[in-house]
Amino acid sequence: MLSNLLFTKNSVMMERGLDAAWLRNNVISQNIANVDTPGYKRKVVIFEEFLDSEMKTSRISQGKTRLSSDGMQIIEDPSNSSYRSDGNNVDIEHEMALLAANSIRYNTLIQRMNGDFQKLKTVIRGGK
Repeated sequence: MLSNLLFTKNSVMMERGLDAAWLRNNVISQNIANVDTPGYKRKVVIFEEFLDSEMKTSRISQGKTRLSSDGMQIIEDPSNSSYRSDGNNVDIEHEMALLAANSIRYNTLIQRMNGDFQKLKTVIRGGK
């Protein structure tokens, strides 16, 4: 029963991580698409801060987490830095690096979930 509960909690955390990575990919792509739009302010996804808060309050370990897609937020970059005179603060090289890192994060989570499901299938088959 305990392993079942842990599997469920881990699955929920990984699923939310995948949701955040998917949303982050869309936001970064939007930033890249608007690299030449005067006055455009880059957007960022806030999720890890919410996850840290949930983990610190130990709601996840108690099975009482509010870890849902509602915890993800898209906000304007709070740094208020502008690289250009037209007010646009998108740095294409930085966005491309973020996109690559986010793709790695997404693929890692997918591989981990696939591994967990493979283990579950092995257990269901009786170790065969």
